[in-house]
This record gives sequence, C-alpha cells and structure tokens, in this order.
Amino acid sequence: MRHDKFAPGTRRGVLAGLALAAATALLPLAGPAAAQGFPERPVTIVVPFPPGGSTDLLARQIAEKISAPLGQPVVVENRAGAGGAVGANYVARSDPDGYTLLMGVTGSNAISSVLRDDLPYEPLKDFAPVSLVVSAPLVLVVNAESEFTSVADVIAFAQENPQTFTHGSPGIGTSMHLTGELFGLETGTELVHVPYAGSAAAMQDLLGGQLDAMFADLLVSSEYISGGRLRALAVTSAARHPMLPDVPTVAEAGVEGFAATSWQGVFAPAGTPEPVLDRLYEVVTAALTDDDLKAFFAERGFMVEGRTPAASQEFIAAEIDKWGKVVDAAGLKTN
Repeated sequence: MRHDKFAPGTRRGVLAGLALAAATALLPLAGPAAAQGFPERPVTIVVPFPPGGSTDLLARQIAEKISAPLGQPVVVENRAGAGGAVGANYVARSDPDGYTLLMGVTGSNAISSVLRDDLPYEPLKDFAPVSLVVSAPLVLVVNAESEFTSVADVIAFAQENPQTFTHGSPGIGTSMHLTGELFGLETGTELVHVPYAGSAAAMQDLLGGQLDAMFADLLVSSEYISGGRLRALAVTSAARHPMLPDVPTVAEAGVEGFAATSWQGVFAPAGTPEPVLDRLYEVVTAALTDDDLKAFFAERGFMVEGRTPAASQEFIAAEIDKWGKVVDAAGLKTN
C-alpha cells in the first residue's frame, strides 16, 4: 500500500500547488512584458464632449501626430454627457492597459470632483496622467461702450454696489463661472452670476448690453476684441498672453496672486503600467514640438504645457484644492 504522501490525489495537489506558485511568481512580470509590445492594436482617445468643440479638435490633432511613432492607428471616440463625466467615467472603468485614454479638461478632471457629490469617479485616484497638453487663460471682457475701462473700475463699482455687477457664463460650475467666483472672493466683491445654456447666448447678451462682463474663452472673444465690440480688461493667467500682449493679467491689474486657466490633458486609467505611461508621455510630448501643431495651438490661444505625469498629478491636486475652496465659499456643491 502506498504511503499517503505518494497517493495520486495528494501528488496532484502538490503539483497543482507548485504550478500555482510558479504562475504567481511570474505575475509581476506580466505588466512589463505586456508593456514591451505596446501598442499591438489601435489606441482610442475618448473625448467627453460632442464633435467639433475645442477638446475634440485638439484630441484629433494629437491622435494624428502620435499614430506614426506608435505604429498603430489612434482613433478619437466622442462620449458626451454630464459636463464630461460620462466619457471620463468610461475611461476610468476601462482596462488599465494604455489602449483607452481620455482627453480630460479642467471640468472633468478637477472642478466636477468638488462640485458634485455623486461623481462616479475620483480624478486623483482613478486616473494616471500622461501629460497636461495645453492651457489657456480666460479674458475679462466688457462691452466696448461700457463705463468700465479697467479691473480697478470693476472692483470699485462692485464694492460700492454689492450684487449689482453681472457676469455671464455658459453654465453653473464651468470654469468661466468659477473664475468669476474666485475673482469675487479675491477682491471682496459680490458679483451676480448669470448662467446661460452655452457661451454663444451669454456672449450675445454681453454684446447687446444686457450683461456687464464675462470671463470669456480667449478664442471666442478675440474676434470681438479685435473688431472693437468688446474691451479686454485683463487675462486670468499668471503671465500675459501673446494674442493680447497689451492686456494686463488680473494680478498685474491689482489682484495679487490671481491666476486661473482652463487646461486639457491626456489621461490613462489608474493602474496603467509605468512603461506604457512612459511611452505615451514620450510620443505626446514629442508631438507638442511639432511645428504644425504649435501653429494650431497658437492660432487658438493655447499655451503648450507638456508636463510629466508626476508634475501633472501635482498640478491637478492643487487645482482641485483651489476650486474646492471656491465651491465651498460660494455654496455651490450639488448632489
């Protein structure tokens, strides 16, 4: 009679255990091994907005430039809804293998997390930044026939006439809205926010004299500034903008330390292997040096960023903290 340790069932168990141990020992190598062949199939960049907008156009430009160095097609897929949250959540829940990326923006990857309690993802935990790609300031504009000719004029009027000075935006919680709230907090003024269903409607009321001001998108407002219908009082970035070299920053105009920009970047799901992130960072930042792409950015008022994944994560954490304070102070949190 066989000894128990040589019984067929026990022997099979030992062999199975050895096989499991061997497989487990190899698991840490799976990520790097998969990353070495990346990419072996097409890569998708998800745009969380409808086709035709600035984020969509930017994603398509990036996709075109990184396809050749990756050796695979890079396609853009639009998944719009909930201010960018639908597309962002789709990417957050995708396999962390580098094949599904997000063209995230200030709203989807910073503001939404402090504005909404029901957001189905957490920007800092559920995404691995590849790189911030571009940023752009907003511009504080008034009607060219307005009595306000400087930031100091606006502050003085708003302090003397609380809840009288109006500023419009394309909706509650947008970067335009929150920049106005930040301006009010930093200057000790009480501005009246007027939300619209999109930038175009707000701009028309500003041009028509129904609004006092807007913290407007630079690209949209530049044609009205150059055409003499709007007066630019200040840009919201830390430095002056090449498209408006004679327009001061809000900080230069007297609001010390003021800075607010909208930004866009490429994100992968959290857990994406580092070698894959490194490869994506390499091709994305190389694309940002392309002359055609730089010209495309410059024409639209974008400033090239190209930050490392670590620097991008640090920047976004600071943005979430900044906008969180604004949302709390203004009582804007929603469920």
